[in-house]
Amino acid sequence: MKFVDEATIRVHAGNGGHGALSFRREKYVERGGPDGGDGGNGGSVYLFADASLNTLADFRVARKFRADSGQGGAGRNKTGRSGDNFDVRIPCGTVVHDVDTGEFICDLTEDGQRQMVAEGGSGGLGNTRFKSSTNRAPRKTTNGTTGEGRHLKLELKVLADVGLLGLPNAGKSTLISAMSHAKPRIADYPFTTLHPNLGVVRVGRLQSFVMADIPGLIEGASEGAGLGIRFLKHLQRTRLLLHLVDIAPLDEAVLPADSVRAITNELSNFSADLAEMPRWLVINKIDLLASDALADRREQLLSDLDWDGPVFEVSAVTGDGTESLGQAIMRELERQREDADTITDLT
Repeated sequence: MKFVDEATIRVHAGNGGHGALSFRREKYVERGGPDGGDGGNGGSVYLFADASLNTLADFRVARKFRADSGQGGAGRNKTGRSGDNFDVRIPCGTVVHDVDTGEFICDLTEDGQRQMVAEGGSGGLGNTRFKSSTNRAPRKTTNGTTGEGRHLKLELKVLADVGLLGLPNAGKSTLISAMSHAKPRIADYPFTTLHPNLGVVRVGRLQSFVMADIPGLIEGASEGAGLGIRFLKHLQRTRLLLHLVDIAPLDEAVLPADSVRAITNELSNFSADLAEMPRWLVINKIDLLASDALADRREQLLSDLDWDGPVFEVSAVTGDGTESLGQAIMRELERQREDADTITDLT
């Protein structure tokens, strides 16, 4: 299925039913009083987060959703039936905005979360409601109100613990396939990956984390070059970034340090918060170099970048170094969880 991470839909809640104008008409009952019932309420439209969905592709065709309207009231003080609510199922991790006002509405990240986005109209009042000691035969009723309608923008941001970033052909797809059971498309040409891929990396019997392979970025992506910033937003939900760098590029004129700087600049241009997120340097394709040449290039890379963060060496093709990388990631994520729990306890 084609990955779709943005969609616009229109939702409309049901209208309220009108109140009834009615008087009792029974044998042997003179001048029966008013008995017009109220109208039913219109159904509301809700967004419902469903973990079984992972794309907004369903909204390429179905773009309009309407809840049922309430029925009108009737004689004998019968209230009209209220309209059924309508649930629009969306993937977990979907951010919702109002297209017309730009208003942020909700961010549904957990399975089963539910948010009303269009409220149903209220039912009208029947003439019984207007009976009083001075008005024994009221002929006044009210109509039901119109249900709310909205134009919504849905934006899916994948939910993952770890995000992979780097230039095209840095080896991200190969790495995620080596560390998990994900089967992304792999080829030796740029922009092989056209949509995010998720893989569950199992480190121990009860230890695992989710890794996201984000489509390759190029210099100028924050201004729309290449695939643009379309997929940078998916990194915002991760807790750790792995910056893959090809230590043995086919074009020897391309310095690995320049590749790292190009992506770092794009992160900063897109979001200051994203640029400050914990980021590890992962040197890939170590199988293509002899040990002495690898040591020299590693030293040159770290010197050019003035890098003082964690550094790992892997070969996504042979799997060398991937196990120790996975274990280190698991320890870091557990440390972050413990720090978050500590902060929660203090507050």
